[in-house]
Amino acid sequence: MAKKGKRLTSSYEGIDRNSSYSIDDAVKMVKERAKAKFDETIEVAMNLGVDPRHADQNVRGVIALPHGSGKTMRVAVFAKGDKADAATAAGADLVGAEDLAEKIQGGEMNFDRVIATPDMMGVVGKLGKVLGPRGLMPNPKLGTVTPDVETAVKNAKAGEVQFRAEKTGIVHAGVGKASFSEQQLNENVRAFLGAIMKAKPSGSKGTYVKKISLSSTMGPGLKIAVSDASAS
Repeated sequence: MAKKGKRLTSSYEGIDRNSSYSIDDAVKMVKERAKAKFDETIEVAMNLGVDPRHADQNVRGVIALPHGSGKTMRVAVFAKGDKADAATAAGADLVGAEDLAEKIQGGEMNFDRVIATPDMMGVVGKLGKVLGPRGLMPNPKLGTVTPDVETAVKNAKAGEVQFRAEKTGIVHAGVGKASFSEQQLNENVRAFLGAIMKAKPSGSKGTYVKKISLSSTMGPGLKIAVSDASAS
């Protein structure tokens, strides 16, 4: 316990928690302080001035990060025949139809994304109570309901990141690993912030981006200047 406290205390050294940093400086400082024995995830969190309970204030989308997320994605695909074969060939971890639905109903949830061909949505729809709360329900807007399952699987495996504002208006995502270079993290952070800016909903009034922070799994969070995000 003492070890953890000491490490955390030292990771805060040189950080002014009341200051806002540029993206470049924040990336450098967070990366330097990611000292855990595993490859820490670098995460961006944004507080948005939206109320996602209103349809015209929902912030949701998908972004292919320039350097991927560094996360190993397990992908489940609902498809039959040639489409199922294409999904398997593209690297899907689980492929099936009614049989896959039964496995999921039985508690098998060892995947990070679900993709489905349009003709399979009748089967997938019955899993709404299981997949919905976990944010795993396939959606045409996110490219996860598509006849082109091959591309969708490849994009997911390459580190495509989905984002969605929570009830409190916070949107967050892992944008890389501590082992990434500063340049890779910089470019990924800017791409993610740019995607959130583009996703500004029509019903957003007043200040859209209230606060941005960057952190690693075990490290401190640093505030990023909102003006820096607007320029991304």
